Amino acid sequence: MKLSTITQTATINATPSKVYEAYMDAKKHAEFTGDAARIDGKVGGKFKLGDGYITGTNLELAPGRKIVQEWSTSEWPEGYPPSRLEITLVPKGNGTLLKMVHSNVPFEQKDYYAEGWKTYYWEPLKAYFQKK
Repeated sequence: MKLSTITQTATINATPSKVYEAYMDAKKHAEFTGDAARIDGKVGGKFKLGDGYITGTNLELAPGRKIVQEWSTSEWPEGYPPSRLEITLVPKGNGTLLKMVHSNVPFEQKDYYAEGWKTYYWEPLKAYFQKK
């Protein structure tokens, strides 16, 4: 069982509080991803994203600053533990520098998920705030 880590950054044209809210509010999350989302926005709360493709639990939440989740998908290889997703939001000018570390990702799926974060999250999130 070989695991890997994905590290990415994205600059979003919105405050850290607005970025946090877009990610953690089910309605806003669905608006920017285009997929159904259910999010219990408290520590220990469960979430189901992408019409059930992504599931997990909120481990640590600091509104406007940090999101830490236990995370896996319906394509997760059998026997692998859930991964750990950590998103840190840092003020940058009038916007936010989003830093993401996604650890304990099955090695054979690393490139797939790395591209997925960009395509299905960071680019749509940037576009979402450009429209606002």
